[in-house]
Amino acid sequence: MSRRTGIWLGMLLCVPSLVIAQAPPPGPVVVAPVVQREVRTGQTFVGTVMAEQRAIIGSAIDGRVVEFPVNEGDRVEAGQKLAQLLTDTISLELAAAKAELKLRQEELEELKNGSRPEEIEQARAQMEAAGVEVRLGERRLERIQRLYRQGNAATEDQLDEAQAAADNARALFQERTAAYQLALAGPRKERILQAESRVAIQEAVVQRLEDQIAKHTVIARFPGYVVAERTEIGEWVSRGSPVAEIVGLDRVDVLANVIESHVPHIRPGSDARVEVPAIPDRVFTGKVDLVIPEGDDRSRTFPVKVKLENEFDDGKPLLNAGMLARVTLPTGPMRNVTLVPKDAIVLGGPSPMVYVVDPPASDEAPATVRPVPVTLGVSSGPLVEVIGDLKTGEKVVAVGNERLRPGQPVIIAREMEIPEPETRPSSASAAQASPSR
Repeated sequence: MSRRTGIWLGMLLCVPSLVIAQAPPPGPVVVAPVVQREVRTGQTFVGTVMAEQRAIIGSAIDGRVVEFPVNEGDRVEAGQKLAQLLTDTISLELAAAKAELKLRQEELEELKNGSRPEEIEQARAQMEAAGVEVRLGERRLERIQRLYRQGNAATEDQLDEAQAAADNARALFQERTAAYQLALAGPRKERILQAESRVAIQEAVVQRLEDQIAKHTVIARFPGYVVAERTEIGEWVSRGSPVAEIVGLDRVDVLANVIESHVPHIRPGSDARVEVPAIPDRVFTGKVDLVIPEGDDRSRTFPVKVKLENEFDDGKPLLNAGMLARVTLPTGPMRNVTLVPKDAIVLGGPSPMVYVVDPPASDEAPATVRPVPVTLGVSSGPLVEVIGDLKTGEKVVAVGNERLRPGQPVIIAREMEIPEPETRPSSASAAQASPSR
């Protein structure tokens, strides 16, 4: 045997060991069975991704912009500040109004608390002192009257002065008694009501000023993304002037134009599969939200809106407003089809495929996977119709298929349960149950 032949034989003998050494270890996967079910046949239509919410946020009042903390593309939450207008003057008015409100509240509290014990005691003491003056004046008047009757012991002027002093003492006693009774009774109900009204009026003034200050802060009304800046710091904005444009992309609508012959078969709530050419490795499943009952008289198509949850990658939405989409809608008769979970579909290659798990050849050998190219059809809940070399009951990889290679050994960690199909009402009952829009 020549030296070259020996080298080749040695290389051939080493190849199996190299392959074994480089083969990836078995990876844990979650599998799901291939099922057969009756679903409606589908038709694919071209659509456009649209934001579920879109608003041009404007200013509610006139003012000068002193803050504009957002930029185009920023994510904003409901209630987040978009712009701040100058509020120095109105802030001073609000501070004065709050001080006035505090004064009126204290006056009301004073009336509600009534007289202090010290004030009642003071009024009682003054009443008793006035009573002593009454008794003193009456005794003095009696003496003067007795002397006057005896002759020249008292003059008539002295009698008049004593009578006046006694009358004054009785009047003072009555006044002090009334003051004591008022101190015991406290303020009248009418005065409390008047004070309450003054407090309410001032509270309204404060609320009005606070509302004006709040309107100086322009906020987002729903979570979304800033797609246009309409002002700058230092600019004067008038009431109704646009400040920023916001689109909500947490959920999106896909608007597809469906030819009139297919429209009668589409029902709100039906499943719809959405593919976006810009995102070739994802399949989205949504629900038909509504069929707009007014079509284009030239193309004889009717807008159908499909609503679906957006997905996010590193905080950014995958589906953006304006993207081209292909929507597969259930438009035909019922037929028996093959279905697999949406997550079992592997995209990004020349064609969609699924990884089928082949059982091990022996107890010692692991299970392996093989790729099966498929063609996608309609959606049915979390399942997608697939057309390919698949049999009912076979297991396909639903979780962990991103990095699989043909023939790779796997370990089945869990088998996913396929939910039972939803019971859909008949067309007549659905039409009666669906609310009018």
